[in-house]
Amino acid sequence: MNQHFVSIIAFFGGVCLAVQACFNAQLGTLLKKPILASISQSISSFIFAAVFVLLFSKELPNLQTAKQIPWYLWFIGGLFSVTGITLYYFTIPKLGISRMISLGLCGQLVLSAIAGHFGWLNLPVEPVTLKKTIGIAAMVTGIILISSK
Repeated sequence: MNQHFVSIIAFFGGVCLAVQACFNAQLGTLLKKPILASISQSISSFIFAAVFVLLFSKELPNLQTAKQIPWYLWFIGGLFSVTGITLYYFTIPKLGISRMISLGLCGQLVLSAIAGHFGWLNLPVEPVTLKKTIGIAAMVTGIILISSK
């Protein structure tokens, strides 16, 4: 697939996540419980994902394949997802969307650079280079500028 097209899709994915965070932060504020917004998001995500699987998947993994997957991989992503999303819903009304998204992206970028450098979480090794270090520093500088009043 063309790298430019994939980059556009990735950008649109980020837009979708920012819009989703705004709506669900409002829901969490109105409910006075961000975790309830996370539950709503998880249930609706399941429903939409199930519809997408029915519409776009030609076949599902067989039982033998499913049994070979370590048990924790079925759940650990959900734990981190609900934790991260609930923290987003909690912090958006307090920090504002641009500050929260920039801080969240910074956390993702820093962890991904470190995890990629060391090959953590079964990731391919991608050494931290001078170019990456400059990019991370530029992002941190941007976050400081976004966060300052």
